[in-house]
Amino acid sequence: SVRLVDGTSLCSGRLEVKSNQFWSSVCEADFDQQDAEVVCRELGCGAPSVLQGALYGEAEALMWTKEFQCEGSESVLLDCGSSGSARNTCSPGKAVGLTCSEPDDVRLVGGASRCAGGLEMKQHGDWRPVVDRFSVWSLKSAAVVCRQLDCGSAVSTERRKNSSSRSVWRIRSSCLQSGSTLMECVLTWSVSSSSSLQITCSGNTINDINYDSNVSSLFLPLSQ
Repeated sequence: SVRLVDGTSLCSGRLEVKSNQFWSSVCEADFDQQDAEVVCRELGCGAPSVLQGALYGEAEALMWTKEFQCEGSESVLLDCGSSGSARNTCSPGKAVGLTCSEPDDVRLVGGASRCAGGLEMKQHGDWRPVVDRFSVWSLKSAAVVCRQLDCGSAVSTERRKNSSSRSVWRIRSSCLQSGSTLMECVLTWSVSSSSSLQITCSGNTINDINYDSNVSSLFLPLSQ
């Protein structure tokens, strides 16, 4: 029901809210820090770091007409209260632009940069490798991870066969491809596996795309 558009990642952009199948921008005067905390939480991002009108361009969508009145503890923005009076206009340059901090519950490890390596996720303080429920992981699924890490687009995705089994988080990649975040697609039961997922993202710098080709040859390619 919420999204950040025209930003650099899932966690930044101009705020739009969906209601009755239509997306609406929100006027800066109708949105505050507590509202921002709820949006960042709903998107699976960290705490809000920047809240500023027109930070990510002027609104192109309809305007939300009522002021949000969140307490800050809600999990979904549309669960928050709203003002009774409707706003008819919003000054130019005042559509809400929001930047949330990047989530610290997803990482790529063992690669040449933070934008390449084995996919791991943290839940309940426990970091574990991630595997797909049906051992099928596409570039489209990997692209969700790259965007979440602000690492550009997905370049390759492979499955690594490890020498021993360990506890892993299992993911439904079809859930990811429907627009959900990695955290929302985790299957809750515990499982052990000797496989893990290796992802290479394009990265934001030249160094991010220089990964070790000798290491990457050790991984078994998945279906694309």
